[in-house]
Amino acid sequence: MRVIVHGGAGGTADEPAARQHNLEEAAAAGAGASDPIAAAVAAAGELESAPRFNAGVGGAVQSDGMVRTDAGLMADDGTTGAACSMAGVEDAAAVARLVATETPHVLLAGEHAIALADAFDIDTDRDLWTDRTRERWADLDPPAFEDSHAAEGHRDPAEGHRDPAEGHRDHLAWVRKRFGGSDTVGAVATDGTAVAAVTSTGGRWCALAGRVGDVPQVGAGFYAAGGVAASATGAGEAIARSGLARRAVALTDDYPPQLAADRAIDVFERETGAQAGVIVLDTAGQTGRSYNSAEMMTAVRG
Repeated sequence: MRVIVHGGAGGTADEPAARQHNLEEAAAAGAGASDPIAAAVAAAGELESAPRFNAGVGGAVQSDGMVRTDAGLMADDGTTGAACSMAGVEDAAAVARLVATETPHVLLAGEHAIALADAFDIDTDRDLWTDRTRERWADLDPPAFEDSHAAEGHRDPAEGHRDPAEGHRDHLAWVRKRFGGSDTVGAVATDGTAVAAVTSTGGRWCALAGRVGDVPQVGAGFYAAGGVAASATGAGEAIARSGLARRAVALTDDYPPQLAADRAIDVFERETGAQAGVIVLDTAGQTGRSYNSAEMMTAVRG
């Protein structure tokens, strides 16, 4: 099994040697799997449990102080599954595989995705915070989060509280000032016959509670077709609008994976002005990796 993994496109990482070690372990875990989907999920799972990455444990925190995870997978035979907005779920890639293999659907969200994970004995009550994320969140001086719809139903007009919608607008203003960051983790694997991609994330910092980015969207954060698969990372809204992973795969009709990845990022940057990265792998074992951010650490095995 040949596997390439990435740890996200973004700024220069703390503890680069430790992060690279985690990536090498993830690639090795995938290389020992039985098929490309299992390999990509296993590799992503290693990174979801490593607190240095923005996926699973250590994921970004949304505006209500919750860590929610998303993931998507696709194989070039059309097998596709994704899950999003899952609080307490570390193994998001494994839930995406459940959606692909155990349901007739492509994407499952929120409490229903969590219920599916629980039904198949995936832990749904993990503490996804780390010391690093707790310190970063505390430094942001987060406001009290108030769901305006819920509050409206319980407000006593006689109490003279302000309109809950006003509180929600203030909360949105806080989000607009602080929303940012990038990073995801991803893996692409091939056994020489088939290929599969997985991407997993905790999202972007200070996103409005319930925000879902590119990662679980087919063609944006992940894609596979015709013996080629790709996993993207970076500025999620821009990636979703541009369909970065699908574009990288499509470009292999005319270019080898490395040149396809380079061209995909060049076009992405011209169109969006945002930062991103992408890894590409075909059934011949050719790999591509490209990014326009400060860094995107990768590892290859097999």
